[in-house]
Amino acid sequence: QVQLVESGGGLVQAGDSLRLSCAASGRTFSTYTMGWFRQAPGKERKFVAAISWSGASTSYADSVKGRFTISRDNAKNTVYLQMNNLKPEDTAVYYCAANTGTWGTGSYDYWGQGTQVTVSS
Repeated sequence: QVQLVESGGGLVQAGDSLRLSCAASGRTFSTYTMGWFRQAPGKERKFVAAISWSGASTSYADSVKGRFTISRDNAKNTVYLQMNNLKPEDTAVYYCAANTGTWGTGSYDYWGQGTQVTVSS
């Protein structure tokens, strides 16, 4: 069982930055692919970014490429999402998720409770 707790959300203005954190429980965190997803009001949850267990591989949605950076610290069982140049369309609840499969396989089986990010224009 994996428990994920997100933090770092808030209300910011367009152009500002935020860093989200996701703290994970469990000794095998370092073996998981980790991802960030977001869900805007009235819309489906969408993929934002993912990172492999070692951090060597990352993937981003086109809408955030060049602005968001995913990283992880396996010693701290934490994954981060650095968000720069935020736009109003980035407003959403952001979720951290864990995929116990290898990179490019499996599914996200564990989810956090989400953290709200609101970007005002």
